[in-house]
Amino acid sequence: MHTDIDRILITAEEIQAKVCELAEQISRDYAGHDNLLLLGVLKGCIVFIVDLMQAMQRPLAVDFIAISSYGQSTVSSGVVRLLKDLESDIAGRHVLIIEDIIDSGLTLAYLRSQLLRRNPASLRICALLNKPERRSADVEVDYLGFDIPNEFVVGYGLDFDERYRNLPYIGILKPEVYVSNHE
Repeated sequence: MHTDIDRILITAEEIQAKVCELAEQISRDYAGHDNLLLLGVLKGCIVFIVDLMQAMQRPLAVDFIAISSYGQSTVSSGVVRLLKDLESDIAGRHVLIIEDIIDSGLTLAYLRSQLLRRNPASLRICALLNKPERRSADVEVDYLGFDIPNEFVVGYGLDFDERYRNLPYIGILKPEVYVSNHE
């Protein structure tokens, strides 16, 4: 375990089992739809989306969007910025947003409303992690990995200040790491 991690919340094995379960459910739900687009929300989704699409036994395409409401803070600012738009036209396509974590839900609610304006055939959400205590925007999640407590988590693509993304598990970051860096 990394020295900056207080404890492991979700092991690598638990994550992989859940990814396979989600991939099977998504594959069943989209059977017969050859125009499925996995839309990854950068950067946190990178590990999750790769594992998920490799576990799916079906045709699909992948695109990415980058939005931010955090900057270098540990708490969402509530102001959403588009950093990278899609390369694909999603009109008439079945789109599945792949998100690493849903915190307040504000960013995802904004993204969902913007994507619906582009007339997809369907638009659903798949998130690895969900913090229900923090929710301030009503966002329906169609595929969910884990509900987690309101702790600052890193690993498996999630970062703090661009570090810890490469950890194979979800760990709770020691408060002294992020408090001392941003006070």
